[in-house]
Amino acid sequence: MHMNLKSVRQLLESRLKEATQTEGSLESIRIQQVADPVDMTLQAAERELAMRGLDRRAGLMRKLRSAIDRIEDGTYGVCLECEEEIAPRRLKAIPWAELCIQCQEAADRSARRERGVVIHNDYSEAA
Repeated sequence: MHMNLKSVRQLLESRLKEATQTEGSLESIRIQQVADPVDMTLQAAERELAMRGLDRRAGLMRKLRSAIDRIEDGTYGVCLECEEEIAPRRLKAIPWAELCIQCQEAADRSARRERGVVIHNDYSEAA
């Protein structure tokens, strides 16, 4: 591999440390009693956004830990799906990438189909 794995590992560990910072995150999902129905709706929407953010952060943390594990076991930079080498440019842009670009595109298409979204040229519509 053409990349310096030691510096990649340091970058991954740094990103993991950043992602584990939860200051304010837990407070943003705390349920508070309010009398106004509009305030209740607003708080519910804010909690939903906060939960989505926490979920994305947890997913990133899993990917970062997995990338560090792949460095340790010597499989870093190898696509988990097709077992081909992941392009160095992709790894430079997304050091925790688990899939090569072709397999990632296939996974994204599959995920869109599961959510019921069909892509046609430059627009999308619900199925």
